[in-house]
Amino acid sequence: MIELRLIKNLNTPNGKMELKIDLSIPKGEISTFYGESGAGKTSTFRMIGGLLSPDDGHIVANGDTWWDKSKKINIKPQDRKVGFAFQDHALFPNMTVRQNLEYALKNHQTKKEIDDLLKEMELGELQDKKTDMLSGGQKQRVSLARALVQKPSILLLDEPLSALDNNMRIKLQDFILKFHKENKCTILLISHDIKEIVKLSNKVYVLGNGEIIKSGAPSQIFEQGRVDIVKLEGTIKGIQEKGESYNVSISIGNNTISIPMAREDIKGYSLGDTILVNSKITDTTISKKIKK
Repeated sequence: MIELRLIKNLNTPNGKMELKIDLSIPKGEISTFYGESGAGKTSTFRMIGGLLSPDDGHIVANGDTWWDKSKKINIKPQDRKVGFAFQDHALFPNMTVRQNLEYALKNHQTKKEIDDLLKEMELGELQDKKTDMLSGGQKQRVSLARALVQKPSILLLDEPLSALDNNMRIKLQDFILKFHKENKCTILLISHDIKEIVKLSNKVYVLGNGEIIKSGAPSQIFEQGRVDIVKLEGTIKGIQEKGESYNVSISIGNNTISIPMAREDIKGYSLGDTILVNSKITDTTISKKIKK
């Protein structure tokens, strides 16, 4: 669990703002920070990672105190066992792609782990290039790979896929879910992509004017506002007869939804089918409906 009690005065594009964060983030889940630019999301991540000092409060991660003003504790960023993927990438321009990953590799890890990540991120052909020669999307993939290669207990991902095309974005969303399942780490994500949030997140924290104004599962958060249509890929995990209709359980990333279907509509669907869910979402939530 990550326990945050943070106060920080910030200068934002909208003027001065006091950031006040008071929450406990479950261990081993993917939690997303959502909100308008300037709400304090990235500043919160930087304080967790040790790159920005709060004005007051404390940070306790998995029982270890990382920062506490009253106790004068401030653990160095490199000792916090955190993986970073921030929007500025923070890559070493004088190093190649492979060298950037090797720099992050721990002593007990093997270079095969780098080879595997280069393959997953489709960076193999770029591994000998200096990072200042890469495009924005390529740098973003290197930044994500460098964060993952450390296999940290906590991952901070600030819009890690925003510069990627849709196909690569979907592929790496799936890889993040796979990495999370295999390593059982805690992942904190910043994203403005509702499809991505629904697919990846166990919980969402909405920030507004420097405070958490709402929190809950994606289906709870995204339920009022303007209506859009979002298409999500899911897998049928259960079909339960209920009177004259059926309840169909569909797994979408880290979430499972249940929708009713009429008897005549269920024909042709089976357990394990990969289907497309056409979801009406509002500024946030989702009403789901399967279409043949």
